[in-house]
Amino acid sequence: MLIEAQSPSHAHPETPEHPHAHGNHHHHHPAHEVRVQPVVLELGEGIGALIVHTDPALLGTEVEISPAGDDGDRQHKEVLRRALGAATVHVLVYNNLPEGDYTLWIDDVAKARGVHVRGGSVAELDWRAA
Repeated sequence: MLIEAQSPSHAHPETPEHPHAHGNHHHHHPAHEVRVQPVVLELGEGIGALIVHTDPALLGTEVEISPAGDDGDRQHKEVLRRALGAATVHVLVYNNLPEGDYTLWIDDVAKARGVHVRGGSVAELDWRAA
């Protein structure tokens, strides 16, 4: 499994307390840095996680997730480089997701719909080129 925690995602409308536009999100570490800290996933009854494997070209891209049927309720994460054993991978980690179906977005375009997350488990999606 992956070995680094990603900062929590957050859903929000733009507010004075959180004024950034999605394209100008402030990051504490450059996206190209390899993250080596352990990932801690919250899994349980009705709560799961989603890991999305990507190509290096998406490094630093902010990808949003929304529950199916509620396209406006989005959280976002950034594609980061993470250590996985001796390898480096490019992934998104969405933690603490209620069981259900989700849509993933890049630049307000739905890139995947109907992504199912099951409670108590980790769903994985592979966006790498074959």
